[in-house]
Amino acid sequence: MIAIIDYDAGNLKSVQKALAYIGQESLITRDRKELLGADKVILPGVGAFGDAMENLKKYDLIPVIGELVKRQTPFLGICLGLQLLFEGSQENSGVEGLGLLKGEILRIPDTPGLKIPHIGWNSLRLKGEGRLFAGMEQEPYVYFVHSYYLKAKDPSIVKAVTDYGVEIHASVEQGNLFACQFHPEKSSHVGLEILKNFAALGGEA
Repeated sequence: MIAIIDYDAGNLKSVQKALAYIGQESLITRDRKELLGADKVILPGVGAFGDAMENLKKYDLIPVIGELVKRQTPFLGICLGLQLLFEGSQENSGVEGLGLLKGEILRIPDTPGLKIPHIGWNSLRLKGEGRLFAGMEQEPYVYFVHSYYLKAKDPSIVKAVTDYGVEIHASVEQGNLFACQFHPEKSSHVGLEILKNFAALGGEA
């Protein structure tokens, strides 16, 4: 069973629908017991960094996420869910993130001809042996919707990058933690393959 964390940050149903499409049972929940009992957990999210952290606090989900990480439960952050795994964001300076990974969340720089937010399809350059991208050809196309991007401190955790006026660290993996700035649930067959690879992970990640 894959649990999808419900913290009023939107986009949950489309993730659940994509999982159902690949034959994966999932539930949307903020219940501690259900989250800790899940085989895998997904933290999706759209919206503002500060509001999202406030909601995680309000529903007492931060200790639960910490416990999941300690238990080595495979954990996937999507879009805002990726950004929340880091220490903070330029979007709401002074608001602490979960701090599970090291890096900066920065605003995409203004570039002539490029609109912000970045909305649309971009190709990825795969790096290293990303478990989410197992069996994939180079330069798969995925769908982005964001105004802020990750610059990870440790390049070895970066498994995919894209360019949009700046190099964006589009996917990271460290231990049982996985995250994508793009939306696999909106990325057609490539996104479904990524979700299948996540669903196939063992708890020993």
